[in-house]
Amino acid sequence: MRGPKAPKDPVERRPAVYVMVDSVIEGSPRGNGKFQDICYLNGRIAQKISVLCNEIPKEILELVPTGSGFRKVVHTIGVSVLATKKELQEETVLFELNCLSVLPGKEANCYRATVPCNGQEVKITVADYPENEADGLLGSFVTTFSSHETAKLTVCFYLNDGYSAPEPVTDPPVDYGSERYHEMIRRSLVQTGNLYRIQKAIEKAERGEEVVLAYLGGSITQGAGAKPINTECYAYRSYQAFKKRFGKGNGENVRFIKAGAGGTCSELGLVRYEADVLRYGTVVPDIVFLEYAVNDAGDETDGVCFESLVRMAMDGPGNPAVILLFAVFMDDFNLQERMIPVGKRCQTPMISLKDAVTPQFSDEIPVITKRQYFYDLFHPSNEGHRIMADCIDYFWEMASKAQKEAADAVIAATPAIGETYRGLHAFDRSNFAVHTVVKSLSEGAFSEKDSMLQYVEKDDSPQATAEFPENWYKCPESIGDAFRMRIMCKDLLLMYKDTGDAAFGKVNVLVDGAVTRTIDPLEIGWNHCSAYVVYESEAATEHEVVISMQEEDAAKGFTILGFGYTV
Repeated sequence: MRGPKAPKDPVERRPAVYVMVDSVIEGSPRGNGKFQDICYLNGRIAQKISVLCNEIPKEILELVPTGSGFRKVVHTIGVSVLATKKELQEETVLFELNCLSVLPGKEANCYRATVPCNGQEVKITVADYPENEADGLLGSFVTTFSSHETAKLTVCFYLNDGYSAPEPVTDPPVDYGSERYHEMIRRSLVQTGNLYRIQKAIEKAERGEEVVLAYLGGSITQGAGAKPINTECYAYRSYQAFKKRFGKGNGENVRFIKAGAGGTCSELGLVRYEADVLRYGTVVPDIVFLEYAVNDAGDETDGVCFESLVRMAMDGPGNPAVILLFAVFMDDFNLQERMIPVGKRCQTPMISLKDAVTPQFSDEIPVITKRQYFYDLFHPSNEGHRIMADCIDYFWEMASKAQKEAADAVIAATPAIGETYRGLHAFDRSNFAVHTVVKSLSEGAFSEKDSMLQYVEKDDSPQATAEFPENWYKCPESIGDAFRMRIMCKDLLLMYKDTGDAAFGKVNVLVDGAVTRTIDPLEIGWNHCSAYVVYESEAATEHEVVISMQEEDAAKGFTILGFGYTV
């Protein structure tokens, strides 16, 4: 008998730079019949590579983010996927690396391959795809599953001749039971504040009464970086910890409200509070987390909106305990120094991930490395979300053990920053008629509804739903009158859709005939909700508000999501 045929000599392995190593991904339902994990790159790929190895040559980091530079540096894309469930390791996924187009109407390259879910590496040869003048920045990795599942993804770029790179460093597993870990968690508690409201909620839970935990914030609160996003995010994990500690029986008396929305600051949080936390009067929260320390660089009021939101929530239905949560970016950025004085004035509990994890990142042997804590430059990984939840659980423990608070906090009358928007109300297309401050409204050319909106996963659902679906949309092809409204108000905020679609254009906002704001929906470059203050005054009077396309953009689109106002 003859033995097996001898294999060919192996091809010499090229040096490689790694972009993702065993990163957990999730095929989330996208509302279009597909289950996808999307990792947005958009110019950030050099930083992602540097996270895994900080000794990558500068030339590679400068070239690889763009389509043309990528082709110069990269010979082959290596992709491997390992399904979490063993029975799914016989299946396959579609992996795509998409370039953003710099030429309107022309598609850029999309490098793709069908990849088995058993960990076997598949290589995509870059030269198999023709050069394309439309190739701009590397835009995203998209992995398409056949169902809602999770897996581990590794992506590396094998380099062309003349380029070299060191192997990535593998970090040891995190020892969650060590004293150093618990010391790190304890550092997170900035202050317990006045515990009267928290202790009241704990007592309700232990008696079996309904207790509602609500979480309002940006993409970290939405669950970005957690896989699966609905059960591994810090919000869900810390809610589960509360149920375990204080819930009656199996904890069914504890209710969970998650209202995170990526790329949004407290300015938009003010507008979203009634709809996404209170659910238009159907929810009365007992505890509200506010997570805006990494997103509020986009708050044009430099903290006034944040303090207004804190005070509005504390005064609102249920008079909930408000807890300030300070997340952190990979570059150690957050705005907790601006926000801590607000927490001190209002005597709220404050929890800082920056205080917890940042000091130990520089230790010779850290408890957890930045590579492990962060999924990307901005969002925690599953390990990071677990640490966030453990910090909150430590606060639960301290609150339950503390001496019983005799009385509620006396909130300082003088704000630390400002409370201009404390009494803000909001409306959209569906409910403007019940707001008596709206004296008249004419849609003009803004007569359609936009369905290409920001989608977010709320509560414990893996299914994303649209933010501000009841909007006023001017289609690009629609030519007609401006949007006009007469409203009695003191301050006015406009919510609108940011987008990367060149079919959208600028609008002028006029109040009583004067342009108070020009808004460019392409300024940020991706699809999400934004808010701007378009008018401020000391007293409520009736105003005429006109929103019209700039003349050169008359044949383009714009979406008004809604309005917020004070009286």
